[in-house]
This record gives sequence, C-alpha cells and structure tokens, in this order.
Amino acid sequence: MSLTSLSLDVSSLHRAYADGQCTPTGLVDEILRRIELLNDPAVWIHRLPREELLAHAQRIEARGKAIQPLYGVPFAIKDNIDLAGSPTTAACPEFGYAAKDSAVVVQRLLEAGAIPIGKTNLDQFATGLVGVRSPYGVPRNPFRADVIPGGSSSGSAVAVATGLVSFSLGTDTAGSGRVPAGLNNLVGLKPTRGAFSTRGVVPACRTLDCVSVFALTCRDAGEVARIMEAFDPADAFARARPDAHLPWPAHLRIGVPARAERCFDGDAEAERLFEDSLARLKPLGAQIVEIDFTPFRQTAALLYQGPWVAERWAALRVSRPPRRSVSSGDAEDCGVRPNSQRRGYIRRLL
Repeated sequence: MSLTSLSLDVSSLHRAYADGQCTPTGLVDEILRRIELLNDPAVWIHRLPREELLAHAQRIEARGKAIQPLYGVPFAIKDNIDLAGSPTTAACPEFGYAAKDSAVVVQRLLEAGAIPIGKTNLDQFATGLVGVRSPYGVPRNPFRADVIPGGSSSGSAVAVATGLVSFSLGTDTAGSGRVPAGLNNLVGLKPTRGAFSTRGVVPACRTLDCVSVFALTCRDAGEVARIMEAFDPADAFARARPDAHLPWPAHLRIGVPARAERCFDGDAEAERLFEDSLARLKPLGAQIVEIDFTPFRQTAALLYQGPWVAERWAALRVSRPPRRSVSSGDAEDCGVRPNSQRRGYIRRLL
C-alpha cells in the first residue's frame, strides 16, 4: 500500500506500522505533503514545524509500541485548547497567549503516543455553529464548496475529513463538536459533562463546556475517549464515571420531536433525509418515540437569550490559566500580544 492512499483511521495506521509500510517519522512527511496538496490554510491557526514534528515522532519510536495505545497517531487540536509551547488564540489574535502547559486531555494523548500536528481554526471564542466567524479564514467543506464547514470546531472537523490527521479535538458547548461532524461526514463524540477535564481550555460557558472528539470511526472515537477520560480533582466541574455499566437495551428506543414541532426552515431535502433516516431505523429494530421538544427549545434559549450569555461574557474576565508571560519578542514570534496588551484588549471587549 502506498502512503498516499493510506487511510489514517487508527486500525489502518497501526497495521501499516506493524507491516513495516511506514514509521511515525515517515508519516510526518506524508502528512505535510497532504497539507500542502490540500492548500487550505484556513484549516490551521498554528502548525508545528517539521523539525518539532520529527522530534515528537522520534521520541515515540524510541519508547516503542507496547506501552503507547496511540503510537504514532497524528491529531489536531482546536485552538482554544492548550498545547505546551504553542500559542492559544481562540481565533482572536489579540487574546492569544503562549501556553506553558498542555491541557490535561492533550497531555494524556501525548503520553499515549499521539503526534500533535497543530492548532485548528474555529468560530472566534467558540461562539457560533457555522465555522465562518474567524479572522483566520473559512476552512473549505471537503464535500461541497458552497456548504459551510460547521462550527465552532471547523478546522478540527475538516482536518480529519480531508485525511490530514486521524482524529482531532474540538469543544462542544451547544453543538460545536456535533454540528461540524455532521457537515463533514465524521463521528462526533460529546462526552458526559465532566468526564473529560477542561483544565487548559479557554472557556466559552464554563458550566457547559465539553472537550469533544472528531474521528473517522466509532472505534477510534471510543479509544480516544477512553484515554482522555479520567477524573481530574483540580477541575471543579469534573465528575467521576460510575463503575456500573448499563446494559444495552433489548429494544433501542429513539426519541424524536413530535411531527408538529419539527422545523426545517423550508429545506425540503433536509426534511426528506430526516424521514428517510427514521424509515431506515425501524427495520433495524428501533422504536421511534415522539417527544415534546418544548423543554429542549427553552433550555437552548438560556444559552443564547438568557443567563448563560452573561456567563460567556464573564468567562473572558476569569480565564487566567497558569501560563508563561509573553515578552514582546516572544509575542511577535508566535503571533500574539504580550499579557499587558491582552488585558487591555479584554477590558475594551467587555
């Protein structure tokens, strides 16, 4: 198999490593070739230089496969999640800072052998579901150029869908992980709130934020989630997962809005596809249960028209994770402003 046709799902990649078809260091150059060929700079806000990527890959090779479940697996990180030594901007250059430490979830992935390729684009401050609200441009939807990539985790979704990485991290406060997954034909995993630590994540709405996963397969998403999941006592919103495992139901019940409450905004194709999906589920044994969707709409309104709007504003005031001070020279190097300038910017913003 040629590297140019290699799927980056974890199973295929690990088979290629086991068969000697490639190595993590060899994969680095293939990924850089794919990034150049795609020619969509709006996917990324910051990419690690080749020398740093090779250093990551060499350390992974030296440790060996046995103790690294994500041995040589490339991944991308939404740029509101910290990666040590890289800038974090939340798609706002004036807010940016140089991260001293990696977010807890990122560090767990690094220890499992994954290779960070870079930081991806997003709707600024993770506010939006469209993926077009960024000063760094709009990542192209790989299936239709006239369709939005979805947000806020736009770059993370496109990076996986176009074969640049095996999986990526996003965040999901109100759909920012699941919406771009749907628009890019990916698996989008949003965990139970508190299952993944959010230390090292720029908050959008602190009480609701979740780190999410984009992957090519459910198996990959589950494996990444297993590695990321751990109770973090330093995260005030962390919750330990109960030991008990719920049995799989004998008859799968799927809740859908009552027919009178389904709104497609005049999109006949979307309505048809929704109905087709329900029709395909029934022969598989699923029971379709219509529910009252009103409480869900009321809850959504709290995020966009109620108290959670105030929390989103307040999050910028208190977002001060431990970080290295940025000198003027450092700030110029990584495209962010020094701390004093950033504080002034936030005051003006609020």
